[in-house]
Amino acid sequence: MKILFLGDVMGRAGRRAITERLPALREAWRLDFVVVNGENATNGAGLSPAHAKGLLEAGADVLTLGDHAFDQREMLSFCDQEKRIIRPLNFAKGAPGSGARIYKDRRGRQVLVTQVLGQVFMKRAFDDPFSAVDQVLRANPLGGNAQAILVDMHCEATSEKMAMGRWCDGRASMVVGTHTHVPTGDAMILPKGTGYLSDAGMCGDYNSVIGMEPEEPMRRFVTGMSRGRYTPANGEATLSGLYIETDDRTGKATRVEMVRDGGQLQAAHPTGPA
Repeated sequence: MKILFLGDVMGRAGRRAITERLPALREAWRLDFVVVNGENATNGAGLSPAHAKGLLEAGADVLTLGDHAFDQREMLSFCDQEKRIIRPLNFAKGAPGSGARIYKDRRGRQVLVTQVLGQVFMKRAFDDPFSAVDQVLRANPLGGNAQAILVDMHCEATSEKMAMGRWCDGRASMVVGTHTHVPTGDAMILPKGTGYLSDAGMCGDYNSVIGMEPEEPMRRFVTGMSRGRYTPANGEATLSGLYIETDDRTGKATRVEMVRDGGQLQAAHPTGPA
C-alpha cells in the first residue's frame, strides 16, 4: 500500500497548497491512502467545517486534528457528522467524534487511523497516550483486522514522539509526529517494521515563524510584549510529510521517504517518491 501523511496545514497558504498540489501528487505517485493533519488550517487555529470539506475534496481520505481540535466551535458538532475526521484519542472523555477509526482504501483494504496528544510541555494534562494507543492496537492487530495502521503523535517533545514510535514498533505501519511545524530529518523503519518520523512539519509558508508572519512573534521574543495577534504567513507553501509503502500481508513498512514539495524547502528535497 502507498500511503502519504502530510503535516499540520497552516492557514490559507497551507490550504492552497493542498488543493492545488495534492490531486496531482495523488495521481503521479499512485497513492492508495492520504492522511492530512488539518488542525491549523483555519487562520492558524483549529479547523472549520468548510475548510475540512475543501481538504477532503482535494484528495485527503482522513483528517486528523490536535490540541486545537475544537478552537472552531462548529467542529464540536461537525466532528460527529463527518466520519473522516479523527480527533485525539486521549482528549476529554466527553469530546465529540472519534479518536480511532477503520477506513478502506481505494482497493478495499482496511486502514486504521488514530491520533494521540502527548503530555510533555503541553498546556493541558491529557490522559496517558501510551495506554490509549495500546488499547487500540491490541484490539486491531496489524495484518489482521487492519492491513495498515497510522498513528499521529501530536506533541512538543521529540523524546516523547520517539518513545511512541518504539512503543508501537511492529504493531503499526507508521508513527509520525505533528504539532511543532518543524520537519525533522530522521525518517526510518524501526527494527520491527514501523515507519517513523519525529515530525512531519507543516504544510505552510516556511518564510515565517512556524507558519506565522515573523514580526509579532519576534517582537514578543525580544521585548516580552505583544502588540497584535499572530497572522498566518501567506507566501508559497511547502507540502511537508512522510511517504511510506507497506507490505499488504504484514502491514509493516517496506519504504519510507520524507516529502518536501514546493516553497522554501523545495531545494532540499526536490523529487518525491519515484
